[in-house]
Amino acid sequence: MRLALFTDTYVPQMNGVALTLGRLTDHLHRRGIEHLVFTPKCTDEMAYSELIRPVPSVPFFLYPECRIALPNLLSLRSELDRFRPHLIHLATPFNIGLCGLHYARKHRISHVASYHTHFDRYLVYYRMKRAIPFYWSYMKWFHQSCDAIFAPSADTIRDLQSQGFANLLLWSRGVDCSLYTPERRSDAIRAKYGITAPFLLLYVGRIAPEKDIDTLSAVMREMPDSLKSRVHWLVVGDGPQLPELREQAPGNVTFAGYKQGEELAEIYASSDLFVFPSSTETFGNVVQEAMASGLPVIGANSGGVRDMVATGRTGMLCTPREPESFIRAIEACVDGSEQLAGYRQAARTFALGRSWEAIFDGLLQDYAQMIDARRIGSKPGFYTA
Repeated sequence: MRLALFTDTYVPQMNGVALTLGRLTDHLHRRGIEHLVFTPKCTDEMAYSELIRPVPSVPFFLYPECRIALPNLLSLRSELDRFRPHLIHLATPFNIGLCGLHYARKHRISHVASYHTHFDRYLVYYRMKRAIPFYWSYMKWFHQSCDAIFAPSADTIRDLQSQGFANLLLWSRGVDCSLYTPERRSDAIRAKYGITAPFLLLYVGRIAPEKDIDTLSAVMREMPDSLKSRVHWLVVGDGPQLPELREQAPGNVTFAGYKQGEELAEIYASSDLFVFPSSTETFGNVVQEAMASGLPVIGANSGGVRDMVATGRTGMLCTPREPESFIRAIEACVDGSEQLAGYRQAARTFALGRSWEAIFDGLLQDYAQMIDARRIGSKPGFYTA
């Protein structure tokens, strides 16, 4: 199998899509699968492996850390002609993805796409709601010839089915349970940030409108004093809404900035509750990282989060964008702290069943099925909700 992957975001960019694709290509290497990755070039100084084909790019105006590719079509076509891929995976539907789609259609190569982000919901947060019908028209055109569309959660598949999409397959996400583990719990985290309150509440993620940061801010500010005195917030991450959140935050909030690797894993394990108000997630990698760390989750009852969190078992699901619902859930957990041990164990047990290796091996089987189906003109089975 020779695979060409087209994506507008890739490591070292730090987001769920880029990190997932980075893990995927590591797995392809371990399994001996020939592959090339076409992705925007981050900086002129960035060094890339021989399997990466960086494309000139410029920053995206809504997300300056994301890049818009400016591909040289002749150069890209020459690379693909030499490589002769059996399958093309279109990880994003923008400039890079369009190049891969054009080549796949022209040469009648098996091609699949993966749906990672609810951009239609993002448009609402950025006051571009009128663009939503055009977005869906474009998405349907882009995906119409794909042999399969991979989505990360059952909830996302149902959303796509409601928009008229077909050929849907589940491609879930794994978690590194050796990195994210309760064994990393340490009093050093509380000492480092000067935390003395009995309960440490954690948020990890991008600090931007589409993550419902306004809800998070309201939860912090509107807590009753009797609850506020017993908790301390640790906010890990960066983004355009950070200055506003910092300005509005009460005194029991500490901002740790961006963290990764073992330092982030130690923060997860040393916290008591993970609070995640985002209602736009197709999956929610940070939720699963928190659960692997033995951390109960209080999250929005929306998107991929509700595929993982079970109220009364691994945490609590709350009404999206309703601060009072989150406050009640936090208070119930703090007041019923004897239940948290059960939540922690159930969260860890859930995460232990989500290995990256099994998930990627399943994806490779799906790839092979798509290649064979196109070769013999059959139609594989797809997800039904």
